Amino acid sequence: MTELSADTAQQILDSQPFSGLVGARITEFGDGAAVLEIDVREELTQQNGFLHGGVLSYAADNALTFAAGTTLGPAVLTGGFSIQYVRPAGGRTLAARAQVVHTGRRQAVVRCDLFTLDDEGAETLCAVAQGTVLPARPA
Repeated sequence: MTELSADTAQQILDSQPFSGLVGARITEFGDGAAVLEIDVREELTQQNGFLHGGVLSYAADNALTFAAGTTLGPAVLTGGFSIQYVRPAGGRTLAARAQVVHTGRRQAVVRCDLFTLDDEGAETLCAVAQGTVLPARPA
């Protein structure tokens, strides 16, 4: 398996046009873990001013796959995931922290906790996700 660096992970993220649209960045990467962050801005909110659930789902999906990529290799795909929203997401920054729970030959199981950070850096848990990530097979 080829080891990925945090810089390479960010380059992969940058190659996804949607990731550029939301302004996602990898802030931690390696050893079965990844953290993806997004600055909260008005264009990413829903009608009540909270961060849109689709943005949280996007962040969980990518954090899950990047964490799994540290154990399965760089060519991975999301097999599926579930997300539970525990409170509305407001604040300055969204942080999706993913950690591999188990890696086998055919898949990795990964958990992701999503927090918002306020201006003072205080964290609030807003969602929890878990999913499976699969090695990509050549077409």
